[in-house]
Amino acid sequence: MKKLIVVSLLVLLVLMPVLIGCQKKAEVAEPAVEAEPVLKVVNLLNGVLGDKSFFDSAAAGMDLIKAEYGDKVEVKTIEMTYEQTKWEPTLLDIADEDWDIIIVGTWQMTEMLQEVAADYPEKRFFIYDTAVDYSLGLENVYSILYSQNEASFVAGAMAAAITKSDMPLANGDKVIGFLGGMDIPVINDFLVGYIEGAQYVDPGTKVAISYIGSFSDSAKGKEMALAQYNMGVDIGYNVAGQAGLGQLDAAKDMDRYAIGVDSDQAAIFVETDPAKAALITTSVLKRVDQSLLRAVKLHMEGKAPYGEAEVLGFAEQGVGLAKNDIYEELVPAEIKAIVDEAEKKIRNGEITVSSAFGMDSDAMNNLRNSVKP
Repeated sequence: MKKLIVVSLLVLLVLMPVLIGCQKKAEVAEPAVEAEPVLKVVNLLNGVLGDKSFFDSAAAGMDLIKAEYGDKVEVKTIEMTYEQTKWEPTLLDIADEDWDIIIVGTWQMTEMLQEVAADYPEKRFFIYDTAVDYSLGLENVYSILYSQNEASFVAGAMAAAITKSDMPLANGDKVIGFLGGMDIPVINDFLVGYIEGAQYVDPGTKVAISYIGSFSDSAKGKEMALAQYNMGVDIGYNVAGQAGLGQLDAAKDMDRYAIGVDSDQAAIFVETDPAKAALITTSVLKRVDQSLLRAVKLHMEGKAPYGEAEVLGFAEQGVGLAKNDIYEELVPAEIKAIVDEAEKKIRNGEITVSSAFGMDSDAMNNLRNSVKP
């Protein structure tokens, strides 16, 4: 018996440090850390990729978000095509899934979003280039607008300076072109700024204005741009999404200057079609990509202004002009100085640019007629 007790004590003495060590390890063991939730963001295009403009910029925004947040986000872009009957069913299907933020764009999606957002109050929605009607509530929707009239003012100032310059393709006729997708307020906001910027440089500048009636018919865009160039336009500005690419084709065919829109269109074509790119003096940038990255950052910080519309200008990188290598080489120093001065004066409030939003049809028609060639 004594022998058994002694053996037991010896075993206990041997195991004691092990038992104490296990207890200490149990005491200091870190609690399991739960994985951070992944923010799921989906971008619905009421069109297709490849427009070298608006929708491509929105898709680039998804890439920026992924690059910024890595595994903390899941992003996806869905092309709903230009077939409008697909838009609402797709939006409803996506709202039923587990996406945290659903992004749509353009005025064509406004009414659909108003209905769907009201039925899914737990979801968060961004809509860009237009705003929902907040009298309906919609505290879960953030509307992103852009001061495209201000950026277009600077482009108009540049175009007016080019058309009366001694640049190789300028003809001295003081006639510049504007090719719009549709006769709607957001497109006319570009036009108002463009006209005012041109007349800021030279009140005698005339503007040939055409509307394609589509954002996808590039063949018709080219036809209208060719007509403008044939009537004496030496620099034209396209604001028509994919349809506006027709103007860039026309510029190449006629050996005339062009101004791109939304994305840096010269940079897009510099590898595949350098002859075309060399004629794109600049592009008015509507930075959909940067604005979507900014919106997600605000959401992450708990500062996204849901239930409101926000206008982004030069300061917020919502708009700008592409000043790439082609711009630097092609545009003379004295015209660059005009561009920089106009932008500076807009930034500091010395120049206030009018807007098509709130402008009645008579005022819009009078403005267009006042610059008719």
